[in-house]
Amino acid sequence: MFCTNEYGLPPIAGRILGWLMICDPAEQSAEAIASAIGASRVSLTTNMRMLSDAGFVRRRTKPGERTNFFRIDDDAWDTAVHRRVASLAAFRDVTAAGVELAGADSPRARRLRAAHDAYDWMAERLTAEPRPTRQDR
Repeated sequence: MFCTNEYGLPPIAGRILGWLMICDPAEQSAEAIASAIGASRVSLTTNMRMLSDAGFVRRRTKPGERTNFFRIDDDAWDTAVHRRVASLAAFRDVTAAGVELAGADSPRARRLRAAHDAYDWMAERLTAEPRPTRQDR
């Protein structure tokens, strides 16, 4: 439900991510995932496509097999965070342009500036230091 409440993903997408984070082996067939999370194949296919398009899940085939296997790459979370930071910076740029269009001293600009300052603060904090590597921890 976290993924649903925080990111607007369907509950099954959250269950897929949860399963792929803990399953063994790391690569699972659609049939195995559907069985593990209690989802229909149709629903699984739709959500898998969404998660693949978002860069969370990767589909692979094995030589000599027709079955697709799915996994979460180790860098999927870093990629997701970098996309989120880029989104924050992009919205900050939109609000900066809005302040300029509205006129810096207008009431509309004040509301835009409040949004700009919040997004600017978040983007700066998230890009201030490089993420520690496993060796640094």
